[in-house]
Amino acid sequence: MDVPKDQIATLLEHGLYSSAQMLGCFLVSSPAANAETSTHLKAESLVLLGDALLREREYRRAINTYKQALQYYKIIPKQNSTTSRSSLPPNRSSSPNSFNISAINENEVRFKIASCHCALSENRAALAEMEGVPGKARNLQMHLLMGKLYRNARHTRPAIACYKECLRHCPYVLEAITALAELGATVKDIISLFPQTPNRSGRASFEHFDSSRWLQRYVEAQCCVASNDYKGGLELFADLLQRFPNNIHVLLEIAKAIIGKNDEAIMNFEKARLIDPYVVTYMDEYAMLLKTKSDYSKLNKLAHDLLSIDPTRPEVFVTLSVLWERKDERGALSYADKSIRIDERHISGYIMKGNLLLTAKRAEAAVIAFRGALELRPDIRSYQGLVHSYLAFSKTKEALYAAREAMKAMPQSAKALKLVGDVHASNSSGREKAKKFYESALRLEPGYLGAALALAELHVIEGRNGDAVSLLERYLKDWADDSLHVKLAQVFAATNMLQDALSHYQAALRINPQNEAAKKGLERLEKQMKGVDPDAPEEDEENEVEDADGDQEETDLL
Repeated sequence: MDVPKDQIATLLEHGLYSSAQMLGCFLVSSPAANAETSTHLKAESLVLLGDALLREREYRRAINTYKQALQYYKIIPKQNSTTSRSSLPPNRSSSPNSFNISAINENEVRFKIASCHCALSENRAALAEMEGVPGKARNLQMHLLMGKLYRNARHTRPAIACYKECLRHCPYVLEAITALAELGATVKDIISLFPQTPNRSGRASFEHFDSSRWLQRYVEAQCCVASNDYKGGLELFADLLQRFPNNIHVLLEIAKAIIGKNDEAIMNFEKARLIDPYVVTYMDEYAMLLKTKSDYSKLNKLAHDLLSIDPTRPEVFVTLSVLWERKDERGALSYADKSIRIDERHISGYIMKGNLLLTAKRAEAAVIAFRGALELRPDIRSYQGLVHSYLAFSKTKEALYAAREAMKAMPQSAKALKLVGDVHASNSSGREKAKKFYESALRLEPGYLGAALALAELHVIEGRNGDAVSLLERYLKDWADDSLHVKLAQVFAATNMLQDALSHYQAALRINPQNEAAKKGLERLEKQMKGVDPDAPEEDEENEVEDADGDQEETDLL
C-alpha cells in the first residue's frame, strides 16, 4: 500500500508538522519511492520530510534530509529533470510554507538548507549554500537572507547589493531600508530603488500617491539616525507618529533615538509596553535606562515579563545582565556573553559586557568588547566606554584617538565633543583645552547636562567654585536629576556651605534613593558637621582622572 505524498503536503499546510514528519518516514521508506525505480519520487519525498523537520526545528536532521534529496535530484534522468523544471510556475515562492507535490526546485531546497544553518548560527555554511543559487534565480526572501549573511560576514558591498535587490522587488521591506541606511546609503540612493510604475497619465505612480509619502519619510528618518543626526531623525519619526498614532515600531525607534534624554525615552518605552505588553524589541535598552534611575522594581518586573514572553531572545539576557549587575557581577557578565552568543550582532550585549568589564577593572578586555560594538555600528555609548577604558589603564594617546573617531563619526554630537574634553581633562596640562571642548558641547546642545557637570568639575578643580555653582544652578529649573544635586552638594561642601550641601544631598536621595555618591557624600558631610575630619579614603572618587598619563602631545580638535 502506497503513502500519498499529497497528504503530507496537506498536513504541512495545516501546521501539523509532527504528523507530517511521522507520515514522511513512511513515505520515504515506501516501495513506491524506491530510489532505483523512482528517483524523482524519492527526492520529492525527502524534501517533504525535510520540510516537516524544519518546521519542527530539527535543523540538523532537516539539513541531512534535504541534502539527500539533492543527491537523488542530481541523478534524475535528464529528460525528467527538464520536464520537472518546466512545470514549475515562474514566480513560485521559496517559503518553507509552500510545498509543490509534483516536483522540487533545487534553489528552494538550497534556501531551506541555508535557513537551517542560520537557525544553528552557522552563517558561513549558510552563505556557501546560498552562493550556489544563481543570481537570476534568487527571489525576495533569498536576497534578504543573503544580505544578512553578507553583512554578518562583514562583506559590505555584496550585502548592499542584496538589500538593493530586495527594494527593487518590493519597496516595503523595511529591514532592507534600515540596513542600507546603516551601511551608508543616502535617501536618494534608497528611494531611487523603489519601483516606478507609470500610470495612465504616463507619470510614475509611486512618487505621486500620498499613501507612499510616509515611506519616504521613514527612509529619511532611518538615514538621519544612521548618520547620527538624531534631532532630524526624531522630528521625522514624530511626524510619522502623528500620522500613525500608537505605532509600536515608531515609538520604539523614537525611544532608542532619544540619546541622553532618559526620562523621555523611558516614557516612550512605557507607552509601547502599555499598547503591547508582549513586545521584546529594544527592551534591553529600556532596562539600561531603568538602571540609571535605580528603578529596580520596574527592572525586576521587566526581566520577569521578558522571560515569560520569549526566553530565547538576546534582549532578555541583556536585561538579566543589567538586573544582576549589582548582585553578582560574574553572573551578569555570563548573561551578557549569552546575549552575544544568541546574536553576534546584538550591540547592547557588547556595550553591557564592556561596562561590566570596566567596572571589574578589566579595562583591556573592556576595550575588546567596545570595539566589537563599534565594528557593528557607531554608537556614542561604545565610544564613551572605549575612551574611559583606555584612560583606565593610562592609554591617553589611544583614548584621544578613539574620541577623535567619535567626532568624525558624529560631527554634530555634543557628546562626542565632551568625550574629547574628558581625555584632555584627565591630564592637568590639558584642562584649558578640555574647558573649550565642554563649552563647545554646550553651545551645540545647551541642555546637555553631562557637559555642564564636567565643566563644573573643571571649575572646582581650578578653584572657581562660584562659577561652578552658577553654572549648575541654571540647570536646576529644567532638570530633576540626582547627579546634578550631588555635584552641587559637593561644591557647597568644598566651600564649607554645609547646610546648602545637606539640602542638595537630600534632594538627590529623594530623586534616587539608591544613589551611592549621594549616600557617601551625606555620610561624609554629617562627619564634617559634627566637626570630625572625614577619613581620606572615603572621599568621592571624582579625581581618579588625574591618574591618566599626562605626557600626551596635545592636538587641537576644535
